[in-house]
Amino acid sequence: MVSLPGSPATNLLQVLFLGLSIFAPGTCAQLQLHVPAGLTRLQAVEGAEVILPAWYTFHGEVASAPPQEVLTLMWFLEQKGKDLKQVLAYINEATSSLPGVSLVYSMPSRNVSLRLQSLQEKDSGSYRCSVNVQDRHGVNMGHSSKTLELDVLVPPAPPSCHLLGVPRVGTNVTLSCRSPRSKPAAQYQWERPPPSSQVFFAPVLDAIRGSLSLKNLSTSMSGVYICKAHNEVGSAHCNVTLEVSTGPVAAVVAGAVVGTLVGLGLIAGLVLLYRRQGKAPEELANDIKEDAIAPRTQMPWPKGSDTISKNGTLSSVTLAPAFGSPQSHPRPGALTPTPSPGGVSSSALNRKGAVPVMVPAQSQAGSLV
Repeated sequence: MVSLPGSPATNLLQVLFLGLSIFAPGTCAQLQLHVPAGLTRLQAVEGAEVILPAWYTFHGEVASAPPQEVLTLMWFLEQKGKDLKQVLAYINEATSSLPGVSLVYSMPSRNVSLRLQSLQEKDSGSYRCSVNVQDRHGVNMGHSSKTLELDVLVPPAPPSCHLLGVPRVGTNVTLSCRSPRSKPAAQYQWERPPPSSQVFFAPVLDAIRGSLSLKNLSTSMSGVYICKAHNEVGSAHCNVTLEVSTGPVAAVVAGAVVGTLVGLGLIAGLVLLYRRQGKAPEELANDIKEDAIAPRTQMPWPKGSDTISKNGTLSSVTLAPAFGSPQSHPRPGALTPTPSPGGVSSSALNRKGAVPVMVPAQSQAGSLV
């Protein structure tokens, strides 16, 4: 609210009027200003209207006597940390006021109640009514003032609901609810509507901050959650839908299983490859191709070297004095088996683990045929 505009003379009159109302001796006052007994503080809801009741009388006055007074009336608003503001004035039978402010009864009247319409929170404060009465001859008949406290309450504005966290099976989430404006401060309540009716209380519910903690989620906890913000003059609500998901957890488990199987397969493949590479040299050592080039000179077997290795293979043997008579001509391309060296029988060599070796036939010149 803003102060009423006025001339310097009117402003001076306001100061003088307040001075008379406050500092005049009580013994000189015949006028008495009244408010309802015990009523010093009023509450109203923002957007509504309120009436601040006040009236005056004269002490010892005969009720049948006609009123013969001239009324000067002013209403002021006092707010902490702000200047005094005039909201209504009735002077010389003329009324001036701020928008939304008026007198309940037409003047002249001894009922000087004030009506405030379309209230806002900023209209809260102390309202002082000051009355000064003179007779028709200008003689002062009295002055008085009373103060009424007005507190404009604000219902909660529509709150905002939010979901904090990822709603998966086994995880924890928090539902938050907050109203941007409320006087007094709003209290919060979370609940689930039918068919899964449920009301939440502490410790999972923080009624001051408006948070609801849901732990160890399950699919049965999916659904709509309603938050209600309320105070003594009103309420508002919002809702949030919770969808508890199971897909990501199953995918993680399946991925872990597949990864393990792939890892085991790779390890098995590496082991088999390593074992095959280890056997390759042994197999190549035992393979003699038919088209291998014969050595230029004949390498005689060392005599007296009938030796069998520890692993059971024949490491060196002594050949018989001759493979055959020089006159014998072996069939070209035929391979002759190696005779048993040193008179050792083939069965004995086999029992000891010896490996038979096919030796190419030799011509008279000593070359392989």
